[in-house]
Amino acid sequence: MKERILPVLLLLLAMASIQFGASVAKQLFPIAGVAGASSLRLFFAALVLIVAFRPWKVPISKKSLTSLFFYGASLGLMNLSFYFALERIPLGIAVALEFIGPLAVAVISGQKKSDYLWASLAAIGIYLLLPLEDTQTALDPMGIFYALLAGFFWAIYILFGKKAGTEVSGGVAASVGMGIAAVVVLPWGLLIDMDSMFQTTAVPLGMFVGLFGSAIPYSLEMSALKKMPSQTFSVLMSMEPAMAAIMGLIFLGEVLTTTQWFAVVCVIVSSQGSALSSRPIRKTSV
Repeated sequence: MKERILPVLLLLLAMASIQFGASVAKQLFPIAGVAGASSLRLFFAALVLIVAFRPWKVPISKKSLTSLFFYGASLGLMNLSFYFALERIPLGIAVALEFIGPLAVAVISGQKKSDYLWASLAAIGIYLLLPLEDTQTALDPMGIFYALLAGFFWAIYILFGKKAGTEVSGGVAASVGMGIAAVVVLPWGLLIDMDSMFQTTAVPLGMFVGLFGSAIPYSLEMSALKKMPSQTFSVLMSMEPAMAAIMGLIFLGEVLTTTQWFAVVCVIVSSQGSALSSRPIRKTSV
């Protein structure tokens, strides 16, 4: 029983950590700027992972470097666009919209009629979140755009991450990918927020977000994935929009309307349904 419960707890802690990190990052925006906060997060996360996994000791082929580049670049752009979304819309809704990316990958690669059902359910969730009416609860259109853009980069991240993970070990792939992500995003931070991102109050918060938003949850997720089936992992991960909404409520005071909660639930159910109906995936060595 303990062997079954422990990985679930680790995964729940990982989700709580990354969404807690996102809630802190949103409070960092007024200090370091959105691009500055993203740059600081990726820099410190890359620093921790590179020191932990020492990728320079592992030979990497040119073919693998190509996969790692697209994996890391998509990771960085996903983080940057997600933070721009987070500046404009609630955390739980941003994560729900971002989840459309991996769900699209699952549906497109699937071959079952039920995949279209889950896609339709997710589409209903997106429709309910669109700012179709001019009310106080209507979401910022640019926030929705950036969240969907983050989902697009998440889909690319999954495709190249899977390829990179089969060519080099998981830890090396993650550390190199995070380093590339930091290099890709840093120019945006310097161009937009150079005057604010290096403030004495911004750097410690950026380090905190890098630890709790990337380094710690990554380590916990890797430990959990080694001890549970991939399908179970995917089903549990689909609860992340709910975790984000809860963290947004607790730490940011973001209250969702009934319709917005229903939309988030639609995305969660569609993600779980897609994971449960997918064929079992063999775990690669990490």
